[in-house]
Amino acid sequence: MKTRRTFIASLPALLLAANVAHAQDGGAHDKADAKARKKQAQQEAFAAMQRGEILPLTKILAIAQSRIAGDVVEVEFKGGPVYEVKVLTASGRVREVVLDARNGNVIKIEDE
Repeated sequence: MKTRRTFIASLPALLLAANVAHAQDGGAHDKADAKARKKQAQQEAFAAMQRGEILPLTKILAIAQSRIAGDVVEVEFKGGPVYEVKVLTASGRVREVVLDARNGNVIKIEDE
């Protein structure tokens, strides 16, 4: 009987430990999924560039920097297909240039 009481008394702690372990594992699983999605997106962008469907990054960067002077701090290839280029200006502002990946046309420029 004492063993059963000990087990019942420790049940909340066991459930809490199981939930924490599950949350930690879920976080690792989510990170692995995000990494796999990012890798797939990179492969798709590279294949599209090789087929001539989108411009190479060097041309996109040149177009973005011709519109906003500064240092490129981040580039993302998005569906659509578009590139989002974040530029840190000399004044310390971060501006985002959104470009059509197929032809380099600027879709919009906005402050971050």
